[in-house]
Amino acid sequence: MRAIVQDEYGTPDVLRVEEVERPRLTDDGVLVRVHAASVNPPDIAGVTGVPFVARAAFGLRRPRTPVRGCDLAGVVEQVGKDVAGLRVGDEVFGEVHPQAGAFAEVAAATPDQLVPKPAGLTFEEAAAVPMSGLTALRALRDVACVRPGQTVLITGAGGGIGTFAVQIAKAMGAEVTGVCSTGKLDLVRSLGADHVVDYTRKDFAEGPDRYDVIFDNVLRHTLTQLVRVVNRDGTLIPNGGQFWKRWMGGAGVIVVKGPLLSLVVPQRVRSVRLSQKREGLLALTELLESGRIKPVVGQTYPLGQTPAAMADFAEGHARGKLVITM
Repeated sequence: MRAIVQDEYGTPDVLRVEEVERPRLTDDGVLVRVHAASVNPPDIAGVTGVPFVARAAFGLRRPRTPVRGCDLAGVVEQVGKDVAGLRVGDEVFGEVHPQAGAFAEVAAATPDQLVPKPAGLTFEEAAAVPMSGLTALRALRDVACVRPGQTVLITGAGGGIGTFAVQIAKAMGAEVTGVCSTGKLDLVRSLGADHVVDYTRKDFAEGPDRYDVIFDNVLRHTLTQLVRVVNRDGTLIPNGGQFWKRWMGGAGVIVVKGPLLSLVVPQRVRSVRLSQKREGLLALTELLESGRIKPVVGQTYPLGQTPAAMADFAEGHARGKLVITM
């Protein structure tokens, strides 16, 4: 089968298309014929080896496994003898382990990582959902516990996570402010945002408005700056960015500084943890099939152009999700 492989860390140019062996089918596993896969932060970290903390998962000196990719949509091709609930021919989507290799014609998965593809979605749209949709859902539903009438501000509102977050917050009855660049203002409005802020022209952290929830997917501001614009009983969720920090990336802010700050301020400062993914995927499926949210696919690339997709993603200006087709 064809797959995108790498044997060293570096720029996306280290990626190449090769014929590789199909993954091995285990008794409790599933093989999926991949139709589409989307790009996520762990993928670019696995390619570049930056931030260095990511190498604990991918390999210290070089990648342990050659194929990246975790979000996919496709058709079940084989099932292990101990698998129940999935059959050959089922259309599915889900998030596999980052080292399982979704950037390939066939990927290995476990039944708990997959759910039926939402009715009415293309494979490309379905592949755009898992990691970004789950992150937005967990942040707003489970961490912030957003209630109708609350005010929610979302940074990176035109990106992969942000486009889901705007729609999910609106579906939960919140008044939503989306922060994005000039070129994405119309997109964020079209997703239902009540207010949009062009960060190239205005700094929301210096304005008079206060919010019940801030979901920050960019980390351009310090946590101290952010809590000043969160209501005293509100929630701040730092969630990404600062990939230019070679050692820790945004993890230093999310894992260390956030919990410490939460000890001395009245606001809750919390991070997102993606657990019980199958339940989350099923909840997203309900939202998708009801029309309350929709994936935003900014651009698609054939498998051979995966290096270009990764380079575009690394620039940080993608509209919605970038999707690779097989």
